Amino acid sequence: MTDAQSTTPPASESKPIVSFDEFARLDLRVARIVKAEAHPSADRLLKLQLDDGSGEPRQICAGIREQYSPEELEGRLIVIVANLAPRTIRGETSRGMLLAASDSGKGAEGRRVVILSPSADIAPGSVVS
Repeated sequence: MTDAQSTTPPASESKPIVSFDEFARLDLRVARIVKAEAHPSADRLLKLQLDDGSGEPRQICAGIREQYSPEELEGRLIVIVANLAPRTIRGETSRGMLLAASDSGKGAEGRRVVILSPSADIAPGSVVS
């Protein structure tokens, strides 16, 4: 039995049920982290520069600085919500959101955060369905 199988995440509140049409509105894509750096104005955020296959640079801000160093992220493939409305977070524009799993709520001691990524190499911009 692996560590992931032997630990049970705490029960969390369920979110409202969404229709298939609502879910289908999300544009989930594979992206490669080209550059990662600490957000200049936030202790818990990293700024990630991504190749999302569009030919245009994309920046997202992610609250994973306590779990990941910039060096271990660069070059890594991740899954993003590509059509999330842009949002300014502490002066930096974030154009999307990476997907990650967590075994406890934000701020919980010992919280694990695991970035979701493809299990094999695939081109940035590939659609996740």
